[in-house]
Amino acid sequence: QVQLVESGGGLVQAGGSLRLSCAASGRTFSGITMAWFRQAPGKEREFVAAITRSGVTTFYADSVKGRFTISRDNAKNTMYLQMNSLKPEDTAVYYCAGRDLPVVSINPGEYYYWGQGTQVTVSS
Repeated sequence: QVQLVESGGGLVQAGGSLRLSCAASGRTFSGITMAWFRQAPGKEREFVAAITRSGVTTFYADSVKGRFTISRDNAKNTMYLQMNSLKPEDTAVYYCAGRDLPVVSINPGEYYYWGQGTQVTVSS
């Protein structure tokens, strides 16, 4: 089993930056494909970014491409999401997620492990 804990959320003005962290425990972090999802009030959970086990390959939703950067440090059992040029429409609860399979997925139903979420609010 894997436990995931997000941190780093908060309130920021439009154009600002935040860095989210996701700390993992319970098993070998380097064996888990990781991703970030977000969910705004009244909306479905949506894919934000994903990263392969090695950290070499990353994937982004079109809405965040060029503004967000996903990364991981397997030695520290931690994944990150650097968010720059934030917009009010980025306001949501952000979740980190993991799966044992080596292939990335944008479908939240295909991830087995979830954190509790961290709130990101971007004011205009």
